[in-house]
Amino acid sequence: MTSEFNARKAAQVVAYLANKEADARLNILKAIKLVYLADRESIRQSGFPILEDDYFSMPHGPVNSMTLRLANGQAKHPDWAALIEGRANHDLALTQTGRSCDWDELSEFDMRCLDLVWEQFGPMDRFSLRDWTHDPDNIPEWEDPKRSSAPIPIERILEAMGIDNADAQRQIIDDHRKIDRILMTL
Repeated sequence: MTSEFNARKAAQVVAYLANKEADARLNILKAIKLVYLADRESIRQSGFPILEDDYFSMPHGPVNSMTLRLANGQAKHPDWAALIEGRANHDLALTQTGRSCDWDELSEFDMRCLDLVWEQFGPMDRFSLRDWTHDPDNIPEWEDPKRSSAPIPIERILEAMGIDNADAQRQIIDDHRKIDRILMTL
């Protein structure tokens, strides 16, 4: 896990979305698509993603890499496990703590982005959402990796979202990540 990746925040993002379902359970494919779309929405509005994650094109569409690894159980973190039970039957279920989280890692802006994404995409099932993310009119930065995976550089997402000077904005994002790393060591 990279030092700048905040597993607690990623868990809270997924838990926030799963809490919108009556049974506090969210299909993993749908969850991962919604997380990606929330980062995209945040980039569209502010120039910055919600999560400090790496993005990849995969056969089922674009993903946040570390968030997917946590959801699949390929990576472990106590903050994730505190909010989200292990993956079962392609679903992520919330723990009791995840059902009553205080959202201390999420800003009001983050939650507004998550709410907007839920309003637009929450009613879609996982396969409709996957198909929507494969459409280049919707997600032009995703490229079919042909049964593999390929990185999606943040500049490509910034450009797709109409952010001017994508290279300069990427540098600002990188600088913020460096500052966050320094602050985490204090």
